Amino acid sequence: MDTEKSSSSSFEDLTNAEDTKDIRKVAAEAAAGDGVTPSEIAADKDPAKEEEESESDSDILGNKQLIKRTLKKAPKDAPTALRGDLVTINFTGKLNNGKVVDEGLGFQCHVGDYEVAQGVDMVLPMLQVGEVAQIIVDPRFGYGNLGLKKDNESEYTIPQDAKLTYEVELVDTKTEDFADLKAFEIRRNYGTRKKERANFYYKRLQYNTAIYLYKRALDYLDTRDGDPDADFDHEDLELSNSDTQILLEDRLIVYNNLAMTQIKIAAYDAALESVEHVLRCQPNNSKALYRKGRILEGKADTQGAIKLLQKVATLEPDNRSVQSDLARLFIKARREEHNEKEMYQKMLGQAKKMEQKTATRQKQPLVDNSKLKLLGYLMGSILIGVAGVAIYRYKY
Repeated sequence: MDTEKSSSSSFEDLTNAEDTKDIRKVAAEAAAGDGVTPSEIAADKDPAKEEEESESDSDILGNKQLIKRTLKKAPKDAPTALRGDLVTINFTGKLNNGKVVDEGLGFQCHVGDYEVAQGVDMVLPMLQVGEVAQIIVDPRFGYGNLGLKKDNESEYTIPQDAKLTYEVELVDTKTEDFADLKAFEIRRNYGTRKKERANFYYKRLQYNTAIYLYKRALDYLDTRDGDPDADFDHEDLELSNSDTQILLEDRLIVYNNLAMTQIKIAAYDAALESVEHVLRCQPNNSKALYRKGRILEGKADTQGAIKLLQKVATLEPDNRSVQSDLARLFIKARREEHNEKEMYQKMLGQAKKMEQKTATRQKQPLVDNSKLKLLGYLMGSILIGVAGVAIYRYKY
């Protein structure tokens, strides 16, 4: 979130009394020329009304990229939506030309879970039940430079870099407790909704948001209630065998998708943990095996990746992409083996050179020592000769 203030800030320095007096004088003279008295100008400027107008507009980020304008105030003491609350809203999103491109009536979502345009999601915690607000959303907090298309369609529903104006009414807000989340239908509905929204962000290459929503989906598709006040931390829900099996299968799909998303951001350890959840339940899950192969390749274990992809090729003999990846990995393995041999040869050559240098250094002191000994013998002989001559002269 960019909290940096815009250079076009609306806060101007009007502290100079003389400048202020001049502004008022010019305004009064201009009004007098139109037949309006200064007292009438003062009457038009209702301080209470000015304060109400200024309070109704909020530059949320201080850079004019997200503006909230209150159209209808909430009743006194109306509850405010909180992050994580389940809210019901009515909304319409329009382009600058007035065309409605995004709307929902009685739409339910969890605040902070990116289930509506990001700009709207950011403003929801500022609304009270019964309030109607206009939210002006910069493309950065709308649908950005990708815009929005329907599946398998080339035409944009929301154009690229489109500024959107939403009108949002907060109809209801509810903080759910664990008792509200024990029904199979509710858990699966919420989990499926989070998964589909995560898929939406995955296709838009917004991987971190997708990862967050996949994890939220897993929270709801769990067969345990997760109540911190439960007697045994996470207690199993009272579900039928078929309902439990459905939630398990849904969880495995989410884990597979989560692993693929984590691979995209090179979070290989986290991806490996996600894919192992699948393989513990379904050891021959070809998608999980393939993704584990991708993970091992990312962790520089080419041989391990080849073994897994060979298994996938056995399970899906007609899968051409797997065959292509296997061929690529075989080439990569041969290249790595060649590079490894070259490295060992270089290391061996360097080792031999070191041995030769060491042997030369060990021989060198021996040669020097022999020279020193010979020199010592010569010097000793000369000294003895000189001493003999001196003694002979002294005696005779």
